[in-house]
Amino acid sequence: QVQLVESGGGVVQAGESLTLSCVVSGLRFSVYSMGWYRQAPGKEREFVAGISKENNPNYVDFVKGRFTISRDNDKSTVYLQMNNLKPEDSAVYSCNAKFGIDYWGKGTLVTVTS
Repeated sequence: QVQLVESGGGVVQAGESLTLSCVVSGLRFSVYSMGWYRQAPGKEREFVAGISKENNPNYVDFVKGRFTISRDNDKSTVYLQMNNLKPEDSAVYSCNAKFGIDYWGKGTLVTVTS
């Protein structure tokens, strides 16, 4: 059974940092592209950052320079380091594993107060 379990969310003030983790089990992690998405209340889910199996990252423009995605294949874990958080970053953050088909975690809530 494939499981993606996110953690690390919480309530922080604007300008602070959080690191999200997503531990994956039940699949061959190293061959999957991994991504982080977010969904704010009343909005559609949107892509935030991705990292290929070759360890190449890519980011949506509004997080470039603030967020860093990384992966540890030995731990089957993908991370999202988020710095200089803004209130508009508040959302449920979910991780995604993609290799032909998609798997999703349930998400972790990030709330940034002003």
